Amino acid sequence: MTQDRSELRRVAGHVKWFDPVKGFGFVLDTESGPDILLHANVLRNFGQGSIADGAAIVVLAQTTPRGVQAVEVLEISAPEPDRMARIEDLEDSDPVDIAALPLEPARVKWFDKAKGFGFANVFGRTEDVFIHIEVLRQSGFSDLAPGEAVGLRVIEGKRGRMAAQVLAWEVAMRGQE
Repeated sequence: MTQDRSELRRVAGHVKWFDPVKGFGFVLDTESGPDILLHANVLRNFGQGSIADGAAIVVLAQTTPRGVQAVEVLEISAPEPDRMARIEDLEDSDPVDIAALPLEPARVKWFDKAKGFGFANVFGRTEDVFIHIEVLRQSGFSDLAPGEAVGLRVIEGKRGRMAAQVLAWEVAMRGQE
């Protein structure tokens, strides 16, 4: 399907909900327009397989006979911190300090949303990196798939290396350019 870019409009909003199993979710337009369908393929084209409920998002959207749909994700920001649980190992961490940590390329080993944690393997290192569900949410994700490429900012926690921030690998690479 070809589309005229002039028919697209830039919309800022928040994720109402997104279900990676169903393959879609909805974005609430901040200007109180209709809900915007966000398909998993559009999100994957941005470099993410999931997105946290409440995450801020900017999309290009178009009106179709079936409603308004996102056709491209332009930006994603994590949900507001005041809606998040605090993690003991990160309580004293400043977001600026976390952003200054080196980005480590990794692949998700496994992540269990029900348990609230998982692990990733960093390229060239033998130990796993722990990923807590709240760090994932604060990074704008709702879930991770085994084998998914991510960029991690890692700290030494009380029980070993743990992710302080998770970025989709494609997004991480765009930020390095």
